[in-house]
Amino acid sequence: MDNLYDQLVSYNRMDYYPMHMPGHKRNTDFMQMINPYSIDITEIEGFDNLHQADGIIKQLGCRISRLYGALESYPIVNGSTAGILAGISAATNYGDKVLVARNCHKSVYHAIELRGLQPIYYYPPQVKEMSINGGILPAEIEAMLIKHSDIALVIITSPTYEGIVSDIRAISELVHQHGARLLVDEAHGAHFGFHKGFPRSAVSEGADIIIQSLHKTLPSLTQTAVLHSNVNCLNKKIQKYLTIYQSSSPSYILLAGIDRCITLLEQQREGLFSTYYQRLIDFYLKMKQLKKLNILKPDLIGRYGIYDVDLSKITISVLNTNLTGHQLQQLLYNEYHIVMEMETPNYVLGMTSICDKMEGFYRLGEALIAIDASITRLERDELHEVCLSVAPVSEMRILKAMEHESEHIPLKDSRGRISAAYVCMYPPGSPILTPGERIDEAIIHSIMTVIQNHITITGLCNKNEIEVLCEDKE
Repeated sequence: MDNLYDQLVSYNRMDYYPMHMPGHKRNTDFMQMINPYSIDITEIEGFDNLHQADGIIKQLGCRISRLYGALESYPIVNGSTAGILAGISAATNYGDKVLVARNCHKSVYHAIELRGLQPIYYYPPQVKEMSINGGILPAEIEAMLIKHSDIALVIITSPTYEGIVSDIRAISELVHQHGARLLVDEAHGAHFGFHKGFPRSAVSEGADIIIQSLHKTLPSLTQTAVLHSNVNCLNKKIQKYLTIYQSSSPSYILLAGIDRCITLLEQQREGLFSTYYQRLIDFYLKMKQLKKLNILKPDLIGRYGIYDVDLSKITISVLNTNLTGHQLQQLLYNEYHIVMEMETPNYVLGMTSICDKMEGFYRLGEALIAIDASITRLERDELHEVCLSVAPVSEMRILKAMEHESEHIPLKDSRGRISAAYVCMYPPGSPILTPGERIDEAIIHSIMTVIQNHITITGLCNKNEIEVLCEDKE
C-alpha cells in the first residue's frame, strides 16, 4: 500500500476537480512555492516569534488588520479552532454565562468546557425549502439578553457552512446595548468585503472578535487562520490565549502561506474578485435550467433570519427528488470526478474561490444539468428532518459531565441517559448532542438517520454505541 505522501502525489495527477476547501484549489498555476523544505525554519535571528511578535510577523499582523479594517489582527497556524478557543477565553471569565447559537462549531463547545462556562442556547430558524439552518434573528437575541441579563458574551456563526449570513450590524448593536460582547465565527467568510457582490465582513459590522479561516475560501494553506480584535482592552488576553492554544513551534511554511495570500489580496484583489464573481453569476444563470434539483439562491433574503447569502457556496438540495444527498455526491464523484465539500441527507455543498478555473464551474454545471434530467421529482413529506430541530435538555454543565465516570452502551438503548460525548455531523462539526445533555427518542432517531444516509458522524463508538454517564448506584 502507498504511504500518505505517495498517495497524495498520485491523487494530484488524477482529474478529480476540487469543489471543496482549501481555497487555493491546488491551482499551482495560480499559487506556487519553492520546495517547502528549503524554507522550513524555527525561530532564528531575524525571523521574529509568533508568540512574542515584534518584527516581521508583527508586520504581517498589521498588514492583515489594514486589509480587513480591524483594530488588531493575529495570524494563526492552528486553524480557526485555536482562534475560537482564544477569543472565547479572552472575552469571558471562568464560569460566565454565554449565549450560543446551537449551530456553532464544536470548538465553541470545547471552549465552554475549558472555561467552565454556562451556555444558553439559541436555535436558528429552519429553512424548510433547503433543510438548512437560517440566520440569527436580532429580536430573538435581544429577548434572550433581556431574559438573561448576566450574559457576558454572544457567540454566533455567520456565514454558515451553506453561506447564510446574519445581520451582524443589528445584532452587535443590541449585544452592546445589553453590556455584552459579540464573537463571530466567520471561518467561512475570509473573502467577505473584497467585492460588492459578496457580503460585508463582521469586522466592519461591529463585532468585537472575529475569526476567519484563510484556508477555507482564500488561497492559503490548510490550517491557516486569523483572529481580528476590535476591542483593544482584550488584546493582551487574546495574545496570551493564542500562545496557549497554538503550537510552541509554529510552522513558518504556514506563516509564509498567510503572507503570500495577504500579498495577493493587497495587490490583485480587485481584478481577481471581479473575474470570480462574474463566473459565479454565469454559473447561477446556467443553473436556472434545473427542474428538480434546487440551488440555494438570494431569493431567501429577508426570510428565516437571512440577511444575505454568500454565492461562493453552492448548496444543491435533493428534497422532493428520488435522490439523497449521498447519492448525488456519489454520482458527482464517480461519474464526473467532481469532489464536493459536504453531503447531508438533503443536500450537497460545493465550495468555490478566486482560484477556481472556468473548467470547474463548467464541469459542475454540465454534471448537474445531466443529473437533473435523469432523476424523478417526487412530492413527499420532508424526508430527513435531521439534526436541525432537536433541542436536548441539559442536565449539567459540559465540564462536569466530562469529568464524570462514563460507559459505552448501544445507541438504541440510550434513551433517558445523559451523554458523555460530543456527537457531531462532520462536516460542519456542529453538535447534535453535547456532554451533559439527556438523550431522547428524537435524538436517537436523528443520529440513526445520519448513519443510515452514510453521513460522517463523530463521537460514537463503532457507529452503534454511545458514551454516557454512569448512573449512580443506590
